[in-house]
Amino acid sequence: MRNVVLFIAMSLDGYIADGNGRVDWLMGQDEDAETADSYTDFVKTIDTVIMGWKTYHQVTTELSPGEWVYENLQSYVITHRACPSADNITFTSADPCSLVEKLKAKEGRDIWICSGADIVRQLMEQNLIDVYRISVIPTILGGGIRLFPHCGKEIKLRLAAVSSSNGITELIYQKNDEANAKKPVT
Repeated sequence: MRNVVLFIAMSLDGYIADGNGRVDWLMGQDEDAETADSYTDFVKTIDTVIMGWKTYHQVTTELSPGEWVYENLQSYVITHRACPSADNITFTSADPCSLVEKLKAKEGRDIWICSGADIVRQLMEQNLIDVYRISVIPTILGGGIRLFPHCGKEIKLRLAAVSSSNGITELIYQKNDEANAKKPVT
């Protein structure tokens, strides 16, 4: 069965974007130093990406205008906006949990939860995230969009790996339950 993986970066104080939704602070401690690239290996393990409208809009208008950087992945954008879907981009107002359960039942590689604090909260409430891959950026924002809004329940995790490069620490946790403890982290 496919894993549902939250692969995301956050500030040391737990924010995924500043108060204006910007992510220009996502870098290591030394701008001139090389930072390890875990994304390239990670993206080889997935074939599906799920994101919210704000992230989609930010990617297409600020971070990579004119180029869809996830063209080799089946992308789902959760939104209430009426947008025409394209070959590999599906705009949907589906409940994130129902969408993930439906996709998880299909054959394929892992499913990447790319963004959306509200999407993450809903998936956490239903315990649908199998792997948490979180890069902690050496920046304290002091406010903004929290990665883990209150989900109302405790979720036990098991540390699977830790790595560090240029002040960025990547933490990989798995759900700590019988069914997932035996699944390899990819």
